[in-house]
Amino acid sequence: MEAEGQNLPNISPHEKGYYFHTENPYKDWPNAFEEGQQKSREGDLLNAVLLLEAAVLQDPQDSEAWLVLGTTQAENENEQAAIVSLQRCLELNPNNLQALMALAVSLTNIGMQQSACEALHSWIQHNPCYKHLLKTNNQLSSSPTNQQRMPHTSAQGSSLLVEVKELFLEAAQLNPDVIDPDLQTGLGVLFNLSSEFNKAVEAFNAALSVRPEDYLLWNRLGATLANGDRSEEAVEAYTKALELQPGFIRSRYNLGISCINLGAHREAVSNFLTALNQQRRSRSHQVMSSNIWAALRIALSMIDRPELFQAANIGDLDLLMKAFNVDI
Repeated sequence: MEAEGQNLPNISPHEKGYYFHTENPYKDWPNAFEEGQQKSREGDLLNAVLLLEAAVLQDPQDSEAWLVLGTTQAENENEQAAIVSLQRCLELNPNNLQALMALAVSLTNIGMQQSACEALHSWIQHNPCYKHLLKTNNQLSSSPTNQQRMPHTSAQGSSLLVEVKELFLEAAQLNPDVIDPDLQTGLGVLFNLSSEFNKAVEAFNAALSVRPEDYLLWNRLGATLANGDRSEEAVEAYTKALELQPGFIRSRYNLGISCINLGAHREAVSNFLTALNQQRRSRSHQVMSSNIWAALRIALSMIDRPELFQAANIGDLDLLMKAFNVDI
């Protein structure tokens, strides 16, 4: 939440809209999937992406590789690549609950409320613990794996949001003494979609009571707090996420945004520079998020250092990092 996609250079179209790096040093790498998973766990997102792209090119039918590629791209602040990867996973395995939940989060981040609700509806539909809650005549015919659909009216989207939120609340009441962190995550997403940020905070905190080491949940809590104008608390949540996963670029970016909101412009700049430096550590390409560069320019414009703003315009990351004493 609180994030958008990025533009990637030096890439070529392939496989239903996913843009692969063209000069991948891991193209024929043995055990690319396993090593990509490990790199992702370590927070080395750029090399993780390259290894996971190699894995899906070696076996395009590997739904699990598509899933991990999608979740890693989301962490790397590349939402569009995440969505395409997760949709591909679900084409291969429509029952993958983790992919459905991750897709709902990514669709929420780019403002696709209707599609996010459909993904969450499918999550209930395919979940053996909750699918009995669905009435036979209440099932959606459209698939969350396909974005090419007829446009919906805002009234339809709002009606679906209410319907899916009621389903999740009903599911939570089935066994109120036991917290299902995935169900609470879905509720957090739904409450974000309906701008009920305090309720969303409660849902993510409930999920964190079961998974206190889940850095993705800490980031989602932070984004929800920020959306609810609670930026100081958001900073604490993002900081916790980064303590658990220092390479989490999305959370670093989100932390910078909250610093801007709090008027801590130098701290914002430092976080954006750190995120950009992490992104360029790829073995094959320097791939950096246009969103982070844009946020960096906003922060720099508030510091009254026009020469540094110009450095950001031309992408001189090394000069900026030296000026702000950020470790390279």
